[in-house]
Amino acid sequence: MISEPLSEEAAVELARGFKALGDPVRLRLLSLIAARRGGEVCVCELTSAFTLTAATISHHLKVLRVAGLVDCERRGTWVYYWVVPAKLGALSQLLDASPVVAAGAGG
Repeated sequence: MISEPLSEEAAVELARGFKALGDPVRLRLLSLIAARRGGEVCVCELTSAFTLTAATISHHLKVLRVAGLVDCERRGTWVYYWVVPAKLGALSQLLDASPVVAAGAGG
C-alpha cells in the first residue's frame, strides 16, 4: 500500500510503465512473457504469436524494456525475455492503493 503521495520522480517512472502497457500489443507481449513456464521466452516464440513483422515486435519489446518492465539476454542468435517483478510490483502497488468506486456511484 502506498503510505504517502508519489514524488515527481516516482510519478514519471510509473507513468513510463503505464504508458508502455497502454498499447494492446505490448500488453499482450508482457502477458505472454509473464505466463511462460520457466520465466523466460525466446523472441522467436513471441513473433510467431502475432501477425506483425519481427521488426514491429522488436520495437514493442524495446519499449517494454526501456520502461523497465522486461529485461533480456542474447544467447547466440536469439534474445530471451523475462519480466522484472519489482517494476510490475510497483505498478500493481499503486493500483491496489486506489479506492474502489462502486458502479454507478459518483455520477
